Amino acid sequence: MIDELDKKIIGFLQRDLPVEPRPYKIIADQLGIDEDMVLSRIQAMIDRGIIRRFGATLYHQGAGFRANAIAAWNVPEKMIDEIGKKMAELREVTHCYQRRATEEWRYNLYTMIHGPDRDQCISIAEEMSRMSGIKDYTLLFSEKEFKKTSMEYY
Repeated sequence: MIDELDKKIIGFLQRDLPVEPRPYKIIADQLGIDEDMVLSRIQAMIDRGIIRRFGATLYHQGAGFRANAIAAWNVPEKMIDEIGKKMAELREVTHCYQRRATEEWRYNLYTMIHGPDRDQCISIAEEMSRMSGIKDYTLLFSEKEFKKTSMEYY
């Protein structure tokens, strides 16, 4: 069961968190409760499965990146966890996820690469290929950034 306080906390979490050292304190102050209460409520909702995903959205152009590409990799299934973890650790990679390959599209691991320009994204992918030993990949460059929004429940 979700009470009114949980709904208010969820309402704050649906929006962009303040870029501050203690964003949960700002939420707590606005709700008239203490920061520990906000954090314990969030943890309880995670533990109960009410909150299943909690992530950040990178506005890459605002962060200074002018180019980005999805690198789609064809990774042997037995190596996917190992390679995925290595690639996800790279600072230039903001997303790393697995998808099932199909007959029409053999790639099964995807990484979002950001760089100051297309050439840098290509260089990053080449370095990732050398590091991982995965030679079969393709780059899909973004042409336009659309509005990024999250689901809103309350």
